[in-house]
This record gives sequence, structure tokens and C-alpha cells, in this order.
Amino acid sequence: MPGWHRYRELVRVEFEQSVQEGRDSAAVEALRPELEAAGDDEARLLSVWDRVLALPIRSDFPFVEPDDLDAIKAERPAPVALPRMTLSDDELFDRLHGAWLARCCGCALGKPVEAFMEPMNGLSSRERVKEYLLGVGPGEWPLNNYFPARSSAEEKSGKLGWSQSTRQRIAFMESDDDVRYTVVGQLVLLKHGLSFTTLNVAQAWLANLPYRTVCTAETQAYRNLVNTCEFHQGFDEATAKPIDWHWVATHQNPYREWIGADIRIDSYGYAAPGNPELAAELAWRDARLSHVKNGVYGAMLFSAMIAAAFVTDDARLIVEAALAQIPRRSRLATEMRQTIAICDAHNCDVARFEDVLIEIEKAFGQYSPVHTNNNAALVIAALLLGKADMEKAITIAVMGGWDTDCTGATAGSIVGAMVGASKLPRKWTEPLHDTLNAELPGYHPAPISACARKSLKIVQKSRG
Repeated sequence: MPGWHRYRELVRVEFEQSVQEGRDSAAVEALRPELEAAGDDEARLLSVWDRVLALPIRSDFPFVEPDDLDAIKAERPAPVALPRMTLSDDELFDRLHGAWLARCCGCALGKPVEAFMEPMNGLSSRERVKEYLLGVGPGEWPLNNYFPARSSAEEKSGKLGWSQSTRQRIAFMESDDDVRYTVVGQLVLLKHGLSFTTLNVAQAWLANLPYRTVCTAETQAYRNLVNTCEFHQGFDEATAKPIDWHWVATHQNPYREWIGADIRIDSYGYAAPGNPELAAELAWRDARLSHVKNGVYGAMLFSAMIAAAFVTDDARLIVEAALAQIPRRSRLATEMRQTIAICDAHNCDVARFEDVLIEIEKAFGQYSPVHTNNNAALVIAALLLGKADMEKAITIAVMGGWDTDCTGATAGSIVGAMVGASKLPRKWTEPLHDTLNAELPGYHPAPISACARKSLKIVQKSRG
């Protein structure tokens, strides 16, 4: 079975992915007539796919992008010093609570306009968000609250995709993969502690996530797990045949560098406050289940940023500490340096956010709206411009368009860890009524504060 999409669409995405990974674009495009001629013939489509993957990486490809953790570590730049972790348990709980709350706020903010991720009517994703808000009325642009349910500009911008998270109806954090995976990561840590394995993550998926709740890269990896791995009740990792995790992550998975792994790692950052290197390693164990290269690095980057945010409110330092955890010659590192330069060219002035977002759109608009790298650029920009202001960070991330619930959630998680729940604006937190619906046992509904309390328990247990 194909998985997330029909084979024809999977192979089409593979053409884009293979060029981004460094295969010669002319050689890839030379196979497109065969793709078009294949129609929906599965055998012919798979033959074209195999031929694309058999093409070598260009000799002049300037990036070095390993998947093995030791090789990733060898490619890292020099480490960045951070202040020591000195928070008391009460202070740490406030920060963890802030991270959970702000993640939910950012996710809920971006969820209605996730439907705007593709261009429409001559407008880019970013422009569609702006058009919608301008059609609501004076004072709605720049974004400064949850989205109103209706706009006079809907014919041009499009209609919102999720009504439960609009300003008129929001009463809790509605079910969403961006928070569901945060819960799954917490469940893995509660059961296995910091020594969890990729297999533990895979088992948690199969136990807690119905197939319908996963998307793109996760769908393909889930399918590969079910089709090839034995997870019967008597399964014993110590005696079972080793699982080829690289195959699980890559087999017929053209989404292997998309954003999915990024949204799964917050609980690992929460589990390693002040220790971005550990947070990045924990994220790697999870991300490698479905992603490679920049898809993995994005997960490591954001987990490290969250961990660093517990010991400093200096946004630049948080970004630098996290970039020190991924390969310095990767596309992600290179493009995040480009993003920093764009922000610096505008003096990291929040008043110039729109100029920054326009430049990011021009620089990284070639990627899918759900790719790791372009969305990561929006989060980095939101942090550098918004700094420790949650409202500024989540609104800038969402106004950038593309995968808005993901970027809003990640930006919120980082700033929430920086400042704590006690310093978050009630305008954003109170509409959630401390309630998360995650479609998982014990978490539907669940107090968001209770999720934070469990995160504190994980940290306390890890101390011994």
C-alpha cells in the first residue's frame, strides 16, 4: 500500500526531495517524461522511483549531512557556553507549565490558518494570512489575538480551516498532532526515562496513535513498521532481529526531511533543562524513526533550543547554543545562518517583522510548505525579533504562513520555557481553560498544568 498518498504523488515529491538532497536536477528531470507516461501503473512508478534514488549525489554538493549520531557530533561547531541550571523545583515547574501553555497557545493560534499554507488567488501563504486579517477590520493587522471566525476577504484569502480554535469559540486546546506528539514523548519518558530507545518510540506510536492520526513522513514510517517488524506481545528487543531504522525512515518516504519530527520533540527539551546536548540526543532517537538529514537536525535544533531556554532569556544565545548541536555544513545550519543575517540586517527590530518575513519567503519559498527548513527559519526569526515576548513570537511565526500551527507551537514552547507560566499574558492563556484534548487515554481532556507536573516528575526522576 502506498501510505500517505498514491504512488504517483509520492514519486512526484521524490523528484523534489532528491534534488534538494543533492542529486543532479537535470538527471532527475530527464526521468519526468517516464513519470508522466506511467500514469497510475504501480510497477512503472516504482521503477522510476528506483531510478531516481539510484542517481548519485553531485560531486559539487557543498553540504555534509550524516544521519549517525556520532557522525553528527563530529560535524558540530564548537560548543556554546550557557549559564548553569539553578532553578528550584517550583521555578522549574513554572517554566515547564509556561512551555506547555505557550505551546498550546501558539498551536491554537496557527491552527485555523494552517489551511492557508498553499498559494491561492495569486497570494502566497503569508499574504493570505494578511489578507484575511485586513478583511476583518482595523486593528487586526498585525495579528494580536486568536483569529476571528469570519472575514470579508474570504473569497480571496480563503476560509479558516478549524473553527474550534477561533476567537469566538476557543475554550480548550483542541486535538492536534502538534500537542499529541508532545504527549507521546511524555509517555515514553514516563515509562522508560532518559534511556528510552527508538524502539520504545515506535512501540508508543503503535500503542497510542491510530494510523489516521499520523501524516506524511510518519505515515510512511508507520506503514514500514507494521509491514516489516514483529511487535507481538512476546516481542523481546534483546533477542529479536535488529531493526534497520534507516530503512524504516526512508523506504518509500519522500517526506523524510519535512517538518514532522520537529513537532515531536518538545517533551525531550523539557526533560533536559539547561542541557541542549542531551536534549538534541533525545530528539535524535525519536526523529530517526521517520526522518533523515535536515528532518532530524530540525528536531535536534528545537529540542536544544527549548532546553537552553530554561537557563537564559537571551534569544540569540538560545539559537547559537542549539545550532551547536547540528552539523555546521548542513543545509539547515547554513539556512539558519542566512536567517540570522536577514534578521540582523533589520536590526532584529520587531517593528520590521514584515520585511523579515518577506525576505524569508523569498529565500526559502522553494520548499514545500511543510518542509523543515523554511518553517525553522520562521521560528528562528520569531525568536530573534520577539525575544521573550510570547505574543510577538507566536504571532510573527504565524504571520509568516506555511505550517502555521507547527511554527506557532514551537515558538511558543521556547518562549514559555524562557519566561514561565506566571509571566504569560492571560489574554492568550485563559481562553484555554487549562484544558488539553489530545485523543489519548488520560489526556482527553487533561489539565495542561498536570502535563507540566508530569514533565517536572520526569526531570526529578532523572536526577536520581
